[in-house]
Amino acid sequence: MREYLLCLFVAAAATYLLTPVARTLAQRFGAMAQVRSRDVHTVVTPRWGGLAMYGGLVASYLFASHLPRMSPVFVDTNAFRAVVISATILVVLGLLDDKFDIDASTKLAGQALAAGLLAYQGVGFIWLPLGNATILDPFTSVGLTVLVVLVTINAVNFIDGLDGLAAGVIGIAALASFVYSYWLSGHFGLERATLSTLISATIAGMAIGFLPHNFNPARIFMGDTGSMLLGLLLSTSMISLTGQVDPNALEGTSLAPTLLPLLLPVAVLGLPMLDLLLAIIRRTSRGQNPFAPDKEHLHHRLLQRGHSARRAVYLMYAWAALVSFFAVALAFISWTICVPVFLFASFVLVQRIRIPKSKWESRVAK
Repeated sequence: MREYLLCLFVAAAATYLLTPVARTLAQRFGAMAQVRSRDVHTVVTPRWGGLAMYGGLVASYLFASHLPRMSPVFVDTNAFRAVVISATILVVLGLLDDKFDIDASTKLAGQALAAGLLAYQGVGFIWLPLGNATILDPFTSVGLTVLVVLVTINAVNFIDGLDGLAAGVIGIAALASFVYSYWLSGHFGLERATLSTLISATIAGMAIGFLPHNFNPARIFMGDTGSMLLGLLLSTSMISLTGQVDPNALEGTSLAPTLLPLLLPVAVLGLPMLDLLLAIIRRTSRGQNPFAPDKEHLHHRLLQRGHSARRAVYLMYAWAALVSFFAVALAFISWTICVPVFLFASFVLVQRIRIPKSKWESRVAK
């Protein structure tokens, strides 16, 4: 555990220290987020925060490579190299997009290239945890891996609409993934789970280091550089956890062994995926491009209900934490305890969403 926490700290420290540098570079090269009708921010803000996150990723991996106990992560050098190269491709693509506003089809092609490279180098679905595990042929493995990576990248991009929202939600998801993957690697001795554990710890560290600069009022945005990087890393962590760990090895969980590896990725990615799905349905029903921007995302709806930007972000954090850690808790605690607690917490949170803070405080005063 100590080694992973040290990697988390290194990623957080490097990201925090590099963010002012990224902000200066964004200002110098004109990578600025202008104020548009669909945006929430009211002042021109530098982008390229993802560049600092990339620095945190590299620093964490370099540090981990010198730790003797982290050697199992680096046994498969192809997988490690694929993660770094794919991340680099998306960071370069993101830097260009944040500066020049690249069209959606070009971005999608770049994302597919990074995802395809990841799958080609062996970071992909070997099997699906269904029944006794369905072993996938190479074509299906690559196709499913690319699809999951693309969906995750764009889901993270879709929720990046309020100061601190994407970094916080993905950081929470990464912490949940870290807890479960560490449990797998430690409790069951599954070496394939160690890659997921390191990536999850690194994502959490990147988010923690970036949030002080990005929380409302943000001094810098992560931009597509950051959102695509986080999406790639989170999907890689989930693929390593779900598609490469044999579910038949998970004996003694409080839930069916074949169900938990499927449930956790869905729960961890639940909020971004829900926002993505609703956006696609909403836009296609209107005859629009699914990637056409609008101002009807989940966080926009919270603002329309009268919540402040900060309170909307806190509510989204709460949902992400509730769903993610509910799934993780099923590995340790009986579902007969987890489900009632989850339902009660959901009810309380829904009440907070329905009633903006100002109205809720006025009711309490009465």
